[in-house]
Amino acid sequence: MISTIRLQNYRSYRDESFEFEPGVNIVVGPNASGKTNLVEAALVLARGSSYKARDSDLVRRGAKWSRLDGFFGTSTRSVKLQAEGDTVSKSFIINSKNYHRLNLERSVPVVFFEPNHLQLITRGPEQRREYIDDLLERTRGDFKRLSASYRRALAQRNALLKTPPTRAKEQLFAWNIRLSELGAKIAQSRGELVSQINKNLTRTYNSIASQRSSLKLSYDSQFDIERYASRLLSKLESSVELDFARGFTAYGPHREDLTLYLNKQPMSQLASRGETRSLLLALKIFELSLVEKARGMRPVFLLDDVFSELDSARRRALVNYLKDQQTIITTTDADAVVEYFAGQHTIIPIAANRQ
Repeated sequence: MISTIRLQNYRSYRDESFEFEPGVNIVVGPNASGKTNLVEAALVLARGSSYKARDSDLVRRGAKWSRLDGFFGTSTRSVKLQAEGDTVSKSFIINSKNYHRLNLERSVPVVFFEPNHLQLITRGPEQRREYIDDLLERTRGDFKRLSASYRRALAQRNALLKTPPTRAKEQLFAWNIRLSELGAKIAQSRGELVSQINKNLTRTYNSIASQRSSLKLSYDSQFDIERYASRLLSKLESSVELDFARGFTAYGPHREDLTLYLNKQPMSQLASRGETRSLLLALKIFELSLVEKARGMRPVFLLDDVFSELDSARRRALVNYLKDQQTIITTTDADAVVEYFAGQHTIIPIAANRQ
């Protein structure tokens, strides 16, 4: 739970502090007043990085440093950014101990939802892979290292594919084996998570959309999950000449996709905006339960300008899932949000024209 946040030279803030209550906190202010920056600051304190920006973009324009301080439950947390020429160094302080990076155990569990997430269905496969892999990184302690190892192996193989084949072929086999082993573990992890999502996705979706539909998330793996390593290795070996011609590796989990089906039809082809919103809310509600189970504590729910994207029925359905959940919601129109919480909320106003 977040109790307080202080922002110094962070984005649009010079030096301001905010207090949050255990329940629903509604951050209200006009456009460009800093609401999103405040939610992003909570995310940076919790996870260690922004969801959309480089560290250099977080330092207030003209400043040489930035600092965030927060009180989370019984722990104090700080993030310090120091501008050094064209680069920014980042460090963390947790309960008076210094760290250069945050691993999963040192992070605070949060679930974040912002309007761009509604493009998950219509964007390319890279965004869907990033979504599922990010969720795995936040709930499985070994997945971030696994993913990084796979990317390094892939980079090594791709580099060899850009060299003369007569010199590279002898080295390729070792990287083919390495890529197949790591790729199989990634595909298996994704497949297991997709199976978990599908257990409750239809029920949650129908409660939000107030309809009876069937919903399914499919992991479009290039190979059978149970025999992924051997099948990928075989394909890498048989497609060497084509890969040399392309200059990159065309097979493996970095080339796979996920498809969402509504009533057995791909949602990318037929989903309305309302159906898309209901789906994303169902996925985020699943995240809340998954993160809580994995981390052993209830996550903070950050909702940036999401209520403006929802009709009244979906707003009411979402509110039903926020009981006993610390939530921070941003909005330009308090009246559009407050009525759904029957007095169980805290208003946090933000003034415009911050300079």
